[in-house]
Amino acid sequence: MQLTDYEKQMRDGDHGAAKARAMDLLIRYGEALGAERLVETNNVAGTWAVANPILKDFAKSMDAVFSEFNLDSDEIVETPAVETYAVQLIQGIDPASPEMRANTGDAAESQQAGEKYFGKRGVAMMSTCTPYQVGNVPVFGEHCAWMESSAVVYCNGVLGARTNTEGRESTGAASITRRIPYWGYHLPENRLGTHLVDVEVEIDDIMDWGMLGYWLGYEVEEDIPVIAGRHRKPNQIKLKHFGAAAASSGGVEMFHVPGTTPEARTMEEALGPRKPVATLRYGDRERRDTFELLNSNASDTQLDFVMLGCPHNSLEQMVRIVRALEDRTISANSALWVFTPRALKLVSDANGYTEIIEKAGGRVYVDTCPAISRQMPKGTKVVAVDSAKQAHYLPAITGAQCWFGTVEECVDGAVTGQWKGRLS
Repeated sequence: MQLTDYEKQMRDGDHGAAKARAMDLLIRYGEALGAERLVETNNVAGTWAVANPILKDFAKSMDAVFSEFNLDSDEIVETPAVETYAVQLIQGIDPASPEMRANTGDAAESQQAGEKYFGKRGVAMMSTCTPYQVGNVPVFGEHCAWMESSAVVYCNGVLGARTNTEGRESTGAASITRRIPYWGYHLPENRLGTHLVDVEVEIDDIMDWGMLGYWLGYEVEEDIPVIAGRHRKPNQIKLKHFGAAAASSGGVEMFHVPGTTPEARTMEEALGPRKPVATLRYGDRERRDTFELLNSNASDTQLDFVMLGCPHNSLEQMVRIVRALEDRTISANSALWVFTPRALKLVSDANGYTEIIEKAGGRVYVDTCPAISRQMPKGTKVVAVDSAKQAHYLPAITGAQCWFGTVEECVDGAVTGQWKGRLS
């Protein structure tokens, strides 16, 4: 690998033991990928402080945690301050929730100790899977080092910044060296579309964009779809759900919607000089098959639990939930949990959204989701969600039956205790 003089100095320990271990990791990682060099980055989204009840003395062993989990180092080195804009992603639990604290023992304390430790070293404790909703919005063409599949596909496809799906180790190393291997989606030629997708049915709602993404993930796997046809211009929320679903059923990290996404003002820009390797058609049959697949593991219509907020809800989505719920009451036989970034919960509190949801019998949580925390109301067997991503993961993780539908169908289900969703 070709290194600059400064990178060689970091590798050789001239700038401290932590950077030397970080460079060792990045060089090994880059060489395994076939990268010829590193690229500078000033935008990292990863995980530092996480809930871990096994680490009883977490607050006393931060350097060991950082060395092993963020630098892949057997040698314990002192944790330096980060040198990039670094954002903590989604965490294990909502530490402000008495219910979650009661079920996780020392996990809340370890998570909060980690936040304090790494926060003092410059990591912004946003604690969300949607860092772009709370201030981390890289500019077009900016090289980033991000974890979290739904965040990565949004970063590449919607913002036009450049990142691969990184891990805790590479993001940790990037945060103190300002370097990441130059490969994959950092290279312009790797960002062109591969598959043309002709949408033959009109899609507009969040649910429909989620279904389209879920179908596409299976079809293109890790390639780059270019969306054309009868869709209305999507907003941030619809693209968020579309990308999250495509990254769940497949490995999509990049997409183009000509006329909407930044690297595809036209179809010609999306595809470049290449012809698509295939043209896929999404029509009535594909839409119905996808809906049935997402609902295939559910049969009981009595709902125990409704979960909204995967990826974490925006303020606009919080408003939609409140409007569907206002002056109604959650069934005594069901529960409604709503998830949003902690920064946006402050606004929800100020706007009265949280009060409306809680007055109806629901709960608003931050920092996590049921798929990450492995927590649901006690005795939950049947769940409803508005997220194709959560419908994909939650049954496998928890064993619960899971229904998928619109926000309004989910809220109605929480109020009545019965699932009545259907494909219109």
